[in-house]
Amino acid sequence: MTHALLAETGAPVRIILVGAGAMGQQWLRALIASPDAEIVGLVDLNLDAARAALAATGLVDLPVGTSVSALAAETGAQAVVNVTVPVAHHAVSTEALFAGLPVLCEKPIAPTVATALSLAASAEASGQLLMTSQSRRYYRALAALRARVGELGTVGTVSCEFAKAPRFGGFRDEMDHVLLVDMAIHQFDAVRYLLNLDPVAVYCEEYNPAWSWYAGDANAAAVFEFEGGTRFVYSGSWCTPGAETSWNGNWRIGGEHGTALWDGESAPSAELPGRALAALPASLTDSSIPFPEEINGSLAEFIAALRTGDVPDTEVHANIHSLAMVEAAVLSATRGSRVLLADVLAEAREAAIAAETRSDVRDILIRG
Repeated sequence: MTHALLAETGAPVRIILVGAGAMGQQWLRALIASPDAEIVGLVDLNLDAARAALAATGLVDLPVGTSVSALAAETGAQAVVNVTVPVAHHAVSTEALFAGLPVLCEKPIAPTVATALSLAASAEASGQLLMTSQSRRYYRALAALRARVGELGTVGTVSCEFAKAPRFGGFRDEMDHVLLVDMAIHQFDAVRYLLNLDPVAVYCEEYNPAWSWYAGDANAAAVFEFEGGTRFVYSGSWCTPGAETSWNGNWRIGGEHGTALWDGESAPSAELPGRALAALPASLTDSSIPFPEEINGSLAEFIAALRTGDVPDTEVHANIHSLAMVEAAVLSATRGSRVLLADVLAEAREAAIAAETRSDVRDILIRG
């Protein structure tokens, strides 16, 4: 979709941060470090927490508040970064959008596909950009892997093995579907980025080893079918100590001309029997060339989109497909059967229409 452009394209973008928790503090540092952003206010229901977060970075005089729209009017903000808990994403993002403010929202864009569809329709109704921060898309090595995948011809199979053993404590220890819901979206979104395709169907199984310290299933195995017949095979565990993978996982992509490999951290490799590998752009091989990574990459793409009108890859309409992969995998594991992504999206749209309170947003949902 098209979205509104900033009137001032050269000056730093005046941004309000919403959320002063641990992740909010990471975003606070990213905003301070960016030459293209100026943080002008911090919103949190806990004003003491907001003031403490600002004091830790020396911004003691920055305005704080509990209302996005009120603080935006007070500060002349041009955009919002939403780092609240997922259940608050819809309320915060819609308040900002209908106050005329584009939003960069932490993942997941919403806790359910139905809520995400409501957000996508709200972005259309308001004419503002709503982008998800899928921060693990922003790695120089992943961009290089995508370039190598482009040399493989038709891709047959993508596989990703993820194995970590973090002891978080707190809410994750009690979550249902803890691996799929809290972590797997990173790999699910990454495969969409690598293939530039969307999923068609999935069969998934979840299970919990006897030694697991999680109440919900901490292991999962899934096979996704993508457009054109490509398969994505995901094997994940959050309770397998020893020889752990990176947080991005270990990747293997096999195509008609050869195979590409990535360990999730270092530069990828590829082998094309009988063919020479193309030279990668210097921006993907030369560490002296700036390449914003993780949330810094999300922020840079968001600001660029506001200045140019380009639609980011993680704009809400596209990102819904990554969230739908999670919801479909959970549904498949629960039912013990293959699930079509089109069915998940259709059911979510019906739920979104039934729950929507704004007539303009409901009309857009009905039109599809």
